[in-house]
Order: sequence, then structure tokens, then C-alpha cells
Amino acid sequence: MNRKIITAAALAAVLVPVAVAPTVSAAPTAARYVDTRANDCAGSGSGCRPGVVVHHWHRRGAQARGVGWVYASREGVRSGTARWLVKKPGAAWKVGGGWKRAARVGSFVETSWGRDGHTGPKYPRNTRICVEFRGLTTKACVTLK
Repeated sequence: MNRKIITAAALAAVLVPVAVAPTVSAAPTAARYVDTRANDCAGSGSGCRPGVVVHHWHRRGAQARGVGWVYASREGVRSGTARWLVKKPGAAWKVGGGWKRAARVGSFVETSWGRDGHTGPKYPRNTRICVEFRGLTTKACVTLK
């Protein structure tokens, strides 16, 4: 008898939070997350290939794009320092994230700014975001569509 009461109480404890939890629906205004990536290089020499990944979001039909995080990498080098730049349509380039040391991972170095989720700055559509490594003129850029 005692075992049935304990089992029923345990089952009730599991089911009550599920019944109380809000229902998640795919509403037409739900945020859309996008990872936009680019690798760019003017030549094929060692250490030439910078890369960028920008994790951004927007609601359907919205003109603003939120940026959660920016990731920078460079292939073929042992060390590096990077920063990211932002250019709104019709405006000048501005620094989005200051110079940051990139850590070595295998045959490339990487660093990032920000965090996942709706935590970062918002920019208008068609804003350009670029990653720049110190000592390298080539930038890796993406456009927030």
C-alpha cells in the first residue's frame, strides 16, 4: 500500500509541472536565428584565410537584426589578435569589439565576442560586419540580410 502512494505521489510531481508549463507555438512573429559565415583571402599564402561567423536574429518582416555573437578565426598561424567592425548602411566603419587575443586550436587561431541568445546590439538590415586580424589587410565580412 505504501509503495502505491509513493509511486502515485512521484508521478503527480512529474506531471504537474508539465501541465503548468506554457505552450510554445510557432507564431508568425517568432524570432529567426541565423549563422552567417564567410572565409576570405586575396591570396593563397600561409595565414591568409580569415573567417567570420555572425550569429544574428530577427523577427519576420523586421528591419532590425540583433547580433548575439561574432566569431573570428584565421587559418595557418600560431597566434593572432582580432577585432570586429560594423558598418551600417550609409555610415562609417565603427569598432564592434576591441582587439582580442585569439587562442590556438590545431592549425588555426580563434576568438569570439558576445554570447548566445537575444543579448547583443541591434543593427539595420544590410549592415556589414567584418573581422580584422592585426597585420593582415584582408578582412572576412558578412552582410546581415
